[in-house]
Amino acid sequence: MQKLAVKQDTGAEEKQILWHTSSIEQVLKKLGTNPAGLTQKEAESRVLTHGLNRMPKQEKRSAIHRFLLHFNNILIYVLLGSALITAFLNHWIDTSVILAVVFTNAIIGFIQEGNAEKAMDAIHELLAPHASVLRDGMRQSIAGEMLVPGDIVLLEAGDKVPADIRLLSAHGLSIQEAILTGESVPVDKDCSCVAMDAPLGERSCLGFSGTLVTAGQGKGVVVTTGASTEIGRISGLISKVETLTTPLVKQMNVFAKWLTVLILAIAILLLLFGYFVDHYDFTELFMAVVGLSVAAIPEGLPAILTITLAIGVKAMASQNAIVRRLPAIETLGSVSVICTDKTGTLTLNEMMVTSALVHQSVFTLEGAGYQPKGLLKLNDKVVSPFEHVALGEIARAAVLCNDAELREREGAWVVEGDPMEGALLAFAAKCGVGAQGEQNTWRRVDTIPFDAKHRFMATLNHSPDNRASVFIKGAPERVLAMCNKQRKADGGSERLEEAYWRKTADGIASLGQRVLAFAVKDIPNEDMQLNHADVEGGCTLLGMVGLIDPPRAEAITAIGECHDAGIRVKMITGDHGATAAAIAKQIGLKNPNKVLTGNDLDTFDDAKLKEEVLDCDIFARTSPEHKLRLVMALQSHGMTVAMTGDGVNDAPALKRADAGIAMGKKGSEAAKEAAELVLADDNFASIAAAVQEGRTVYDNIKKVISWTLPTNAGEASTILVAMLFGMTLPITPVQILWVNLITAVTLGIALAFEPTEKNTMRRAPRPQEEPLLTGELVWHIVLVAALFLGGVFGIYSYAIERGYSVELARTIALNTLVVMEIFHLFFIRNIYSTSLTWEAIRGTRIVWIVVITVTLAQFAITYIPLLQGIFETRAIPFFDGLLIIGTGLTLFAIVEIEKQVRLNLKAR
Repeated sequence: MQKLAVKQDTGAEEKQILWHTSSIEQVLKKLGTNPAGLTQKEAESRVLTHGLNRMPKQEKRSAIHRFLLHFNNILIYVLLGSALITAFLNHWIDTSVILAVVFTNAIIGFIQEGNAEKAMDAIHELLAPHASVLRDGMRQSIAGEMLVPGDIVLLEAGDKVPADIRLLSAHGLSIQEAILTGESVPVDKDCSCVAMDAPLGERSCLGFSGTLVTAGQGKGVVVTTGASTEIGRISGLISKVETLTTPLVKQMNVFAKWLTVLILAIAILLLLFGYFVDHYDFTELFMAVVGLSVAAIPEGLPAILTITLAIGVKAMASQNAIVRRLPAIETLGSVSVICTDKTGTLTLNEMMVTSALVHQSVFTLEGAGYQPKGLLKLNDKVVSPFEHVALGEIARAAVLCNDAELREREGAWVVEGDPMEGALLAFAAKCGVGAQGEQNTWRRVDTIPFDAKHRFMATLNHSPDNRASVFIKGAPERVLAMCNKQRKADGGSERLEEAYWRKTADGIASLGQRVLAFAVKDIPNEDMQLNHADVEGGCTLLGMVGLIDPPRAEAITAIGECHDAGIRVKMITGDHGATAAAIAKQIGLKNPNKVLTGNDLDTFDDAKLKEEVLDCDIFARTSPEHKLRLVMALQSHGMTVAMTGDGVNDAPALKRADAGIAMGKKGSEAAKEAAELVLADDNFASIAAAVQEGRTVYDNIKKVISWTLPTNAGEASTILVAMLFGMTLPITPVQILWVNLITAVTLGIALAFEPTEKNTMRRAPRPQEEPLLTGELVWHIVLVAALFLGGVFGIYSYAIERGYSVELARTIALNTLVVMEIFHLFFIRNIYSTSLTWEAIRGTRIVWIVVITVTLAQFAITYIPLLQGIFETRAIPFFDGLLIIGTGLTLFAIVEIEKQVRLNLKAR
């Protein structure tokens, strides 16, 4: 197969010239083609020059390379070192557990890796597999990837636009461009040129690759293909965007390095001190140091962290948030700002009529999306539609001058056809006018389909009583030009008050609503054809309606919760500024009167943008590059940024954000693959719930660490002190390994299931630079380690003084250590409040399961002869058992008193 010498397609400046040029002849000349299309020979030649019309595939690392990279972590090195040490000591069970943890983490990471590459694979699926073109003057269907600049493409309703094209003709053509712009309604297309700096959503003479033709027909010439198209440019952005490491991963890496350095430093110093100062036998000394290292290393911590995150995955799934990458759970809990798309996230992505203007009256309508039910209000009072004749007439026109259908599927109302026309059917139903009844009564005879040139649609309908009427809907200024009369409230007519209607329509439009006007004209009943001349004058204006993609009611509550939690919410949309501002006011965004557009952002350098991004919460008419710049500007302030979106245009920003959140129902596959989380219900309210779950997960991780490190420090310090002072070890290395293997991991896992503490969503987001090992935690480690040390040595000394054997004294010390760990577990369950409540003492089912399990295990190694031989233990007298429990209670009391004093001082 011949290798393609691919070059860059038409550059950005040349593309701008092509949409700014009004002369079709100039466009065709610029692209070296003609209205009959390219010849087959020329097209094949251009394929060799420009390359295939598809996205370039990225080079990928081999599977083995990607798998091995998951071992390139200092904590993993520590764990592997621990495995080698335990194997050297012939503790094969402990070795197996550590290796299982290491390989499980690597396998999970390997499976989850590569999702950014999948985001670009998902974009490939958006490209049209086939295209209808003119070649050699004949229409033919070719593979979409064989398109080249200069090809003449034919478009019909239902087609995917196969490349970026400049339209040569358009008849009622509208294209759904939500994947690129975020706009909820299709864009009407025409052939007129647009300004050089026109934003993407206003380039009416262009069709973009991957978008969907919803109505009409069109013909255009291919301008760019493959990577040079708008969708290809976004694909390139995704490949260049750096995926940020989550705060948890950063903190764990720093923590692992410091922990490793500390353990190795202590081990080396102890080895040197023991050999050169105390003159221990080297072999015996080395084994003791190995035991110290194993005691100090929290080898169960990675497993418990993974389990904690996995539990968070399940909890978030119940809140309709599907987690694609485990660390993203904790990241979501730390977000300080949420950048959200408007369409489909804060709004329903379903057009709805919210205002109806008839003679001297403005009605408001309520409801949910396309559901044909809702209240009708006049001056904030509920009214019946049957009391207002004029309202019934406008509803009839909305039904008859309409090509859509409303259907109920699985309890939800959906539109077959134009979403705006579906909203008009729902509006008519709320006004008591049934679509099927009216359409059966008023038979359609002829129609003038909507066209961007004349900006209206008209239908000729005949009634059973031999009346013939033309019903018209369209842009207000266009319909007003056709009318000389207006319908009165009682059904009569009067002279048109054009100034009143223009002023009222402008007021509705300023609220972000899209305004449509309706008119009617009675004509002779023998007329069976409808021409443009029939509606150019003499029509009667019935009224107007205002449509908007309504905000989700639950999103308003969720935004309030985010503000209470110290999280700023910013809207970044491709829609119009007026529409964005109107929705922002309704949902309660801060500073709703300040709106910055994409053109404004283009005039800002990075320093200016960094300054402006803090004050402004509404950004309209934005491109993928704008969204990416805004995310990065917020991150430059040290903020943890969550970004939501559903279109391909959102994918680069989703990938760059600390927590990318894609829409599950209406989101593109490219957005889902670029994101860390997917909302199953496309609802902003689910984000607030997921943030709470994320904070709970982080709290539980903090509890696991706050429990694990002090207990490990306590275990290690007993060996360290004994060696430094030449004392007999109060707990043997094999007993330490037992505690690490059985008790520590088991009790630590219980903390992963802890429920959300009160006021979790009343706390400010934690600073991004806040380390896991805070000053408070260091102090807690020192305090608890000292208490563990005192408890173990104290009870060991007590047992020796009572004349007990060394084996029994060690058994008592071992059980004291485990009991103190259990009481420490009950203390650490409530790190922000008191542990002296019935709810705290009652615990959870998981806590009691693990406590009972550990207790039974301790009874087994203490009293079963076979295990006594393995662990060198002896049966403990009843009174000494009570003393052990009393030691645990003493530890609990001391640390709880210290916590209360600390919390009170902090509150003051």
